[in-house]
Amino acid sequence: MAEIVSVIALAHAPGATGWLDKAPKHEQDELLAGYGRMGKALRAAQPDVIVGVANDHLLNFPMESVPDWCVGTAARWRGPAEWFRDWVNVPPYEVAGNRDLARHIVRESGKRGFNLAFSDALEFDDNWSVPLKFLTPQYDVALVPIHMNCVVPPLPAPERCHVFGQVLADVVRAWPERLRVAIMATGGLSHDPGGDRYFDVDEKFDRWFLELLGTGDAGRVLREATIERMIAAGDGGTVELLAWLVAMGAAGRRAARTDFYVPSVALRCGMGGVNWNAV
Repeated sequence: MAEIVSVIALAHAPGATGWLDKAPKHEQDELLAGYGRMGKALRAAQPDVIVGVANDHLLNFPMESVPDWCVGTAARWRGPAEWFRDWVNVPPYEVAGNRDLARHIVRESGKRGFNLAFSDALEFDDNWSVPLKFLTPQYDVALVPIHMNCVVPPLPAPERCHVFGQVLADVVRAWPERLRVAIMATGGLSHDPGGDRYFDVDEKFDRWFLELLGTGDAGRVLREATIERMIAAGDGGTVELLAWLVAMGAAGRRAARTDFYVPSVALRCGMGGVNWNAV
């Protein structure tokens, strides 16, 4: 059976790689140190594969047909997508997939009430390009990407996201071969891309949300961290935290520890990351 050796969630805002030099020096240092700690811990867990959950920025699906979740089933991935290369300032890279595990996730999740879309042709933007650059800079850990809808209503409800995380963990553990798996959610924290609060970060919301995850009380998180509250902290961006609720579900009854938080107006995003103990 597979073993889940790490569950983490972190920001993927393109400013972290695209224009980090525009942030104050102390923010640059804190952010690089935070990503560095998370990368070191992830690599120390020695995962064979990362099963990632992140929002799709309407890069792969038409607005009128966005699946709640779409599992990437290719044997190999390339990024960033050409249009995003200057934006994220990440050189082209390749990373292995795990076709068999991906197909297993699709098949077994369907048996548990989640009929997932799947694709061999997902393109990557900042959703994977930013975290992979920091956490696995050699691109030497395979990735099964799961793109989710955090943009176009109707969005998957927080409760549904949490249950999907529980199912995902169960399905991964049901893999019949020995495999070390990390589950990684990316997106958030507060930001409002192109909106009225584009040049603002809701630090109060971010710190509240991080502290809420730190309680380990999933029921409270789901009651209080509503989609409406996320939108109030930054429309179109903060709802990426739905991916974090998937990770919370995968982590089980554990509290999240905040590894870093930088409320960076220069990067147009509350930047941070958390981890749950290996499960």
